[in-house]
Amino acid sequence: MANIYTMKGCVYAQFDSQFEEPEKSQQNIFSKYIPALLHIRHCLSVMTVDQLNSVFITGLAHKYPTYTQTKEDFAALVNTLVPEHVSSPGLKKLLGVNQTTGIHSRPTIADCSSWTEADAAPPAINELSQIFRTKGIDITVAACTEALDESQISAIDVTHVVAVTCTDQGSPGYDLLVSQKLGLLDGVQRTLLHGVGCAGGLSALREAANLAVASSARNLPARILVFATELCSLFLRAELQAACKDDKNLHIAPALFSDASAAVIVCNEKALNEKQRPIYKLEDWNSTLISGTEDHMSYSVSPNGMIAAITKQVPKATIGAIESIFNKICDSTHAPKDAKSFDWAIHPGGLAILKGAQQKMGLTDDHIRASLQVYQGFGNSSSPTVLIVLNMLRKMGTGRDGVIATSFGPGLLIEMILMQRCRDNHSPLTKRRSSIWKDSTIRVSSLIRLCSRVMRSSIVL
Repeated sequence: MANIYTMKGCVYAQFDSQFEEPEKSQQNIFSKYIPALLHIRHCLSVMTVDQLNSVFITGLAHKYPTYTQTKEDFAALVNTLVPEHVSSPGLKKLLGVNQTTGIHSRPTIADCSSWTEADAAPPAINELSQIFRTKGIDITVAACTEALDESQISAIDVTHVVAVTCTDQGSPGYDLLVSQKLGLLDGVQRTLLHGVGCAGGLSALREAANLAVASSARNLPARILVFATELCSLFLRAELQAACKDDKNLHIAPALFSDASAAVIVCNEKALNEKQRPIYKLEDWNSTLISGTEDHMSYSVSPNGMIAAITKQVPKATIGAIESIFNKICDSTHAPKDAKSFDWAIHPGGLAILKGAQQKMGLTDDHIRASLQVYQGFGNSSSPTVLIVLNMLRKMGTGRDGVIATSFGPGLLIEMILMQRCRDNHSPLTKRRSSIWKDSTIRVSSLIRLCSRVMRSSIVL
């Protein structure tokens, strides 16, 4: 006989280990119902797709350093550090870009206003790494602590870490240093991404979402700490040195980039507790390379730091790729292909990218308001920037239910995530339990109907 029971939201059928062998005359009837029995087995032992793919952001925070630099400050700093090269073609181009970026101020880890001409020589890269692995760790820990607090999760409950940076190459990676300062357990599964540049925030979030889904499939909770930290200003003097010597390529990084850290807590449904109030639910995510653009953007190692090369082709290439990946992600989620129905968290890589994407997708300033605010007030902090945009966006009024987050990096790589705002005043656990009970009832009813058909055919179970 078959015993029907429920466990952890799923319904199962347990059959006796011994049962009567059907008569020969019944074997043809038995074989007729094999597909139906296999269907019962499948339906009753597998979680629903919705259960498997429920991934939530439950904590979100960012930190900027205390020092800031306006475009006037930057122009004055260039004149202070390299006065004899101000009229060189490379620096003229850079100072021209500085006047037209649309950025009001940019946070920096160091007080650059105190520098003199004696500070013009760029430090060695190992010295810069030491700054990252002290001051950079401090702002990262601050962002992570705030995100954990909002998520109602203790550091010892974190199961995974996904970190990203392109401004430090030290080993062991800074993810370990942050984990140790936070007091995470030794058994935490850590992943450190590198080489994805400005796309990195969403690359890390995508990896966390995949880990959450995989943990659900293994019937395990996932409490994933994601963090992205960049100290781009560490390489300002090396970038200025490169601009002085190179009159062919455009060195715009010193006029665009800033320093920041962002942290996100990602949980699957099995990790949620009654106290948590999810911020966003991740519906789907995608990533793709833009063919033939690998030489459009790079970040190369030099003895004195990282040197960015960003060509004029980047805005056109990235803008041209947005619509295609947007359509794919809408197809996979059955969402309407109406860009205007979403709020957009676009990585503010530059004014040309923001305005170009806005025009391409038919968006207003309101659709990209968080991206504009972050860009104008803080500049481009590389990988954490899009996560900061998501954090700002949730604090800017009710907004639209759906949110599209997208970022771009070397490759050229484009990342996109479709998410929904979580507006419930209650934990999704209450709603989910009701859904599970309804789902279980449907499955039991189906089982009873199918078993009745089998029993009417005189097959002994």
